[in-house]
Parts: sequence; structure tokens; C-alpha cells
Amino acid sequence: MSELNEYKCPCCGGAIAFDSGIQKMKCPFCDTEFEMQTLLDLDAALKKEQEQTDEMKWDEPAGSSWQKGEQEGMFVYVCDSCGGEIVGEATTAATFCPYCGNNVVMKAQFTGMLRPDLVIPFKLDKEAAKKGLLKHLTGKKLLPKVFKDQNHIDEVKGVYVPFWLYDTDTDATVRYKATRVRTWSDSNYNYTQTSFYQILRAGSVGFENVPVDGSKRMPNDLMESIEPFDLSQAVDFQTAYLAGFFADKYDVSMEECQTRANERVKNSTIEAFRQTVQGYATVTTENATVQYKGNRTRYALLPVWLLNTTWNGQKYTFAMNGQTGKFVGNLPMDKGLYGKYFAIAGAIGAAIAAAVLTVLYFIG
Repeated sequence: MSELNEYKCPCCGGAIAFDSGIQKMKCPFCDTEFEMQTLLDLDAALKKEQEQTDEMKWDEPAGSSWQKGEQEGMFVYVCDSCGGEIVGEATTAATFCPYCGNNVVMKAQFTGMLRPDLVIPFKLDKEAAKKGLLKHLTGKKLLPKVFKDQNHIDEVKGVYVPFWLYDTDTDATVRYKATRVRTWSDSNYNYTQTSFYQILRAGSVGFENVPVDGSKRMPNDLMESIEPFDLSQAVDFQTAYLAGFFADKYDVSMEECQTRANERVKNSTIEAFRQTVQGYATVTTENATVQYKGNRTRYALLPVWLLNTTWNGQKYTFAMNGQTGKFVGNLPMDKGLYGKYFAIAGAIGAAIAAAVLTVLYFIG
């Protein structure tokens, strides 16, 4: 069995957790607050704790044997507060004991090469996440009214999501195709002249902290939609920040994520050069060559609130940046309202077209 980090209040023995409001560890039972620095010694002491070995033997074993492959990816931990067993996945790094509710951190998940370099502590709490959902639902005209009125949040989880952060410099050459359009008319004809241009841009661009999430269960588009994170507020990793939240370790390697990082850097470089091409009617990219140099990578845990709701048998997942409050998530659409708006828009368009034809008729 793997080891657990559990943070207990030295005053009353209750389980303490990180409080995003005061940015300290706090005991919910006696309200005692603790500075993060004081927990460094606690981390060292916890590493010396020995695993419990007491066993109770029965004459006849219960249950049956696991089939081949069934135990793959399963890990079992023992809660030191109540002795209950906690079953987690290979990527689970912080969770709660289902029996006593104690906050636990799996120490083995953050040893050796798996230990993060940085962590951004949660700035916003669970209530802020719930309010973020209500605000997200407000003003959506095509949202079914019953979804908002009867929507119940199935789950709200504060999760530290693993991210790889990439620093790199690029030397780039980009060729654009552009056009300029000139129109004029005389008494007989209308004229349109289109001129075509090839535009070359070359230079260097530096990038810092390009994030790519290292969790297979987190969709890239969802995680990228809640960016940016303010990495200037990141601190050196301590397991104490995870207490009271869920956390995963990465299961997509730095090398695997580098492809996505390079893609993001290349697209940003092309767009940065594109902003220097002014005064044209259209601009399209024809070719781009980007070379990367001076690469550096760090492993960080970033705060994300995940909210799940179920409606009409379909699951909807929303995400909120636990630092900035940026909220994203897909919503259902009322097809009846959509048809009504479409019909109204079509009628207005037809009326405008009829009015234009009438004017042209009288002019003719």
C-alpha cells in the first residue's frame, strides 16, 4: 500500500486544509490558522512515519480472485485517521477519505521525477464556482428554461491539474498572400480591381510558460479555454497546498505534450507576424517555417474547479479557472426557440429584400 500525507491540527487533532480565502492552512474545527512555511517540517516528519502492519486473520478467505488486468491502474491507501482503505487510480494524488472525510495526499505520487516544480494555490472557493455557473447560464436566450430552473449540480471538485510549462525562443520565416481591392464606376459600368501581393516576414519571438495539460482525462480545448493563468503567482511546490482538494499527477509525458506546445508556439508566432501586415483587404498564410531553440520545461499544478450536471440523460461538464474565475462550458439549446428565432430572422431578411426590390423597381 502507498503512503499518505495527512495534515492534522496540533491543537485539536482535526483534519486541516488549505483555505483559498486567507491563503493559509486552517482547521475547520477550532479555526486555528497555520502559515505554509511551518508545514515544511511536518512534511519531513510525515516521511518518517511507518506503515501500519496489523492484520486480522480469518479461517476462510472471502471474495474471489481478480481476473487478469482487473487490478491494473488501481492503488489502495490506508487512512491514518480511521483506518479505512481508499481506492484510487494511478494518477490520483490528493483526495478525501470516504469514511471520515479526512483530506489525504498520496506521498508516493510526488516522489522522484514526479514531483512538481510549481503550484498556483486556489484563489477562489467552491461557492465562487457555483456562482460562476449561475452567471454562465444568465443571458443565454437559446438555453432551455427548464435547464436553468431544474438544473442541479451533481458534483463540484477543486482539482489541481498537471501542466507542462514550456519556455522557448523561435526563429521564424512566414510568407503571406494578400490582396487589395479598388472599385469605381462610370456611366456605363462598375469596375473592381484586385491586386495580389506576396509578403515576407522574418524574425525571432520568445515564449515563456506555454501551458499544455498533462492529463488524459482533461480535454485540451477545455483547459485552454480557461487560460490564462498568472504564473507570476506560482510558488514552489508543497504537498500542503493540496490538502482539501483533488489532484492528479501527469499521465501524458513531457515529450508527448511537446507536440502540442510547438503547435501553440507556431500559431502564436504566425499571428504575431500577421499583426504587422496592415492595409490589405485579405491576408492568408501561405508558408511558415519555425525553428525552436533554448527549450526549458517545468512541471506545475494549476487550480481548476470542475462542475458536472446531468440533464435529459446527458452529462454537461463546466470548468472554472481557480485563480481568475474564468468560466467555460457547453450548454444545451432549445430547438423550438432556435426555430422561432431563425423564422423571425428569415422574415426580417425577406422584408428587407422586398423593400430593396420595390425601391429598385421605382427607380428603374
